[in-house]
Amino acid sequence: MGTLRNFINLLEPMRFFKFAVVGGIGLLVNTAVLYLLTTYVFGEKLYMLSAVFSMEVSILNNFILNEYWTFRDRAGKAGFLTRMLKFHGSRLLGAATSLFVLYALTDFFGIYYLVSNLVAVAAGTAVNYLTSNFWVWE
Repeated sequence: MGTLRNFINLLEPMRFFKFAVVGGIGLLVNTAVLYLLTTYVFGEKLYMLSAVFSMEVSILNNFILNEYWTFRDRAGKAGFLTRMLKFHGSRLLGAATSLFVLYALTDFFGIYYLVSNLVAVAAGTAVNYLTSNFWVWE
């Protein structure tokens, strides 16, 4: 029981809640940009290109929100640019997972790309939190 409590304390539930709120905002940003780029700029055949751009916009959005809210108490441990670069680097696995899930659900299972995107974003959340908590804002 003590080990479970230590593990829960290590994950910092309130910080995870803030991280999840930021993630929710990022999901809205990602979905809006994905929709706008797919519908008005690239077209549905190039939805994956739209997904790459929408992911970058949401990554920048999430970094800023996490920097000034979720991990504000850790902001001084490394430089802003260093944290931003680490944040981007830490998102490579989450991004690869998200893009794979988006592609698989849309192209192999015929699920509408915006619905697939919701599942894809959810798939990367745990990895993104752990890398943020234990590496970016260590």
